[in-house]
Amino acid sequence: MIHFYLALSFLTRIPVPDLGKLDPVDFGRSALYYPLIGGIIGVLLCLPIVLFPQASPVLLAAILTVLSAVITGGLHLDGVADGADAWLGGLGDDEKTHRILKDPLVGAAGAIAICAVMLLKFAAFTVLLENQLWWVILFAPVLGRTSVLLLFLTTPYVRRGGLASAVTDFMPVTPSWLITLGWLILGLALAWQGILCFLLGFWLLRRLMMKRLNGCTGDTAGASVELGEIFWMLGIGLTLSG
Repeated sequence: MIHFYLALSFLTRIPVPDLGKLDPVDFGRSALYYPLIGGIIGVLLCLPIVLFPQASPVLLAAILTVLSAVITGGLHLDGVADGADAWLGGLGDDEKTHRILKDPLVGAAGAIAICAVMLLKFAAFTVLLENQLWWVILFAPVLGRTSVLLLFLTTPYVRRGGLASAVTDFMPVTPSWLITLGWLILGLALAWQGILCFLLGFWLLRRLMMKRLNGCTGDTAGASVELGEIFWMLGIGLTLSG
């Protein structure tokens, strides 16, 4: 269970038992549990829907939006903010871009990006709740964490000694591909519109990473989680009749 608990502690603020001494290979193997951790997050997001079935969709959507940030401690939103600041402030300079990515302060672009992500997530939650598509919300965090596996499998990690370097160095390739493809195929079976939008969004985001950074970092991986969730929900929500 050590790799499961390690993934849980890495991606959420849910308390876990003391893991003792860890080796770099443990971080790599823990990546296999990322989509499962997304499933746990999805279940937690659905609890208010189950507990308050008669509540207003708008109020529930607001609760889910805040809850999604609380469960992760804003980890992935921080990646969104850092990525936006680096993209705008880096001005095409690789060294400056990486320096901004490491800066813990949030600039104007980062603040705007966080607001945009939260607004889109709130709107998507509202539309899905109005149409009683709770399963889309449940599956969104799974796909968001699957996007990290897909990113690490297809994109060089460019920050040696970074938070996720041990993950990318020791992540089992074949099992990771099997898990990634399995979840993508399930998503395709559930809603092809959502998977199409998810894959298109992933391709665009990866293209931006390669253009500016020649690879990915922990921050851009975090951004891929948030945007992966949103693209999945938007792909389905935009096809619903008003």
